[in-house]
Amino acid sequence: MKDNYSIASGMCWFGVPALLVIALSAGCAVGPDYRRPSAPGANPMPAAFGDTAITNAGDWKTAEPSAHLPRGNWWELYDDSELNRLEGLAATNNQQIAVALANFDQAHAAVSVARADFFPQISSSASATRQRTSANASPTSAASGTSTTFNMFNVLGDASWELDLWGRIRRQVESARATFIASADDLESAMLSVQAEVAIDYFTLRALDAQSDLLTQTSAAYERALELTQNRHKAGIASDLDVAQAETQLKSAKAQIPAVDLQRAQLRHALAVLCGQAATTFALDPNTVASTNLPAIPVAVPSDWLESRPDISAAERRMAAANANIGVAKAAFYPTVMLNGAGGFESISASDLFTWPSHLWAIGPTLQLPIFTGGRNRAQLASAHAAYDGTVATYRQTVLTAFQDVEDQLAAQRLLAKQLDEETAALASAQRTLDISNNRYKAGVEQYLDVIVAQSVQLSHRQNVVQLNGQKLAASVSLIKAMGAGWQSSSTTSTER
Repeated sequence: MKDNYSIASGMCWFGVPALLVIALSAGCAVGPDYRRPSAPGANPMPAAFGDTAITNAGDWKTAEPSAHLPRGNWWELYDDSELNRLEGLAATNNQQIAVALANFDQAHAAVSVARADFFPQISSSASATRQRTSANASPTSAASGTSTTFNMFNVLGDASWELDLWGRIRRQVESARATFIASADDLESAMLSVQAEVAIDYFTLRALDAQSDLLTQTSAAYERALELTQNRHKAGIASDLDVAQAETQLKSAKAQIPAVDLQRAQLRHALAVLCGQAATTFALDPNTVASTNLPAIPVAVPSDWLESRPDISAAERRMAAANANIGVAKAAFYPTVMLNGAGGFESISASDLFTWPSHLWAIGPTLQLPIFTGGRNRAQLASAHAAYDGTVATYRQTVLTAFQDVEDQLAAQRLLAKQLDEETAALASAQRTLDISNNRYKAGVEQYLDVIVAQSVQLSHRQNVVQLNGQKLAASVSLIKAMGAGWQSSSTTSTER
């Protein structure tokens, strides 16, 4: 009997590796393999953006969304030292970026969690109990009316390994990896959004600073005009109406300063939050001068540009993750095969627990087949398909919105430049009108009301020019953000004409 038992045991041990080889070689991954869906819309994707001509763009190719193209410190294109300082503060202190980084780390850990199922799961346990058997547990004990009390000591180890016959674990890892890459793209998106917001707020704040300086200088000029008018009134040349109009003009200019200063304070506080600083003590360096450098921004063909948008890349990777989850849901319809093993020591006496007669072991496969689950598996599969369809729609919507962003900012670049040219010409004309009105008033030909009107028009155009310059810089930042801040010189052209 002993020899027969040993032979059977040996056959069991040698059969396990053979079973593993057969199982792993026959394994497959159920569920659809991922294929990137077509681009949104019935029409083919355009080969250029709007009215922007792109020369030497090369042939159209299928986009391969990836947020890993180098971006670098794109804000250095503006050659503004204070902006560089603020961007550095935001990179290290911004809490939105910190949240995205934590999500990235969490997704990275989730990949390791999913991969853990590839390996055997081993655990151990130890116990010491004292127990009493029932006097009625067996005919013998019931007849004698006695029970037994004894100790039981156990030191056991368990091992289990799921054979990934249907690819459930592989699909789980595939989904986790895609989600991890999407989280990396989300981190890039958060960084790009914060960087762009810092630059936009900074240029807007600098424009408001210039507007505040303009109003202060204008108020000083209006004070001098009021003094001149009052002197003329004392000399009998100007009327009370002229003095009242000059005073009204001065008060009106001064009244605009607090409103502009309020906007400046709010933007400064917003910059403080973006840079991870307390709004109470945050301030710009007073020794720096705002840059007016408007960089030439390369515009890639749409196929190249799509690869630079981290939000598009993240949406594409979430499609891949959802597609893999369909395979996970399908694997639930198939049997689960587990290889189980256990071994250890068991004894009623602690003194001989670790002796050879106390040892025990067990090994063998377990097959679990879902026969009736109340429709749970079908519902989970339907849910996985619906989730995938949702990610496809989200991806296509992201692409369409991205095209809208780029077209909006290209239009803003072109039309703001045109508006600024016209406004600059109007300012020159308004300045000539004001000079003529001043001269005619001093000569007694015109009323002071004409001077007031000319001053108001000139101030309005000066404010518009200051605002448009700030808007052009902010719009260029928005265009960089819309383009994903990633471009290759070999396939790009500039928006500068």
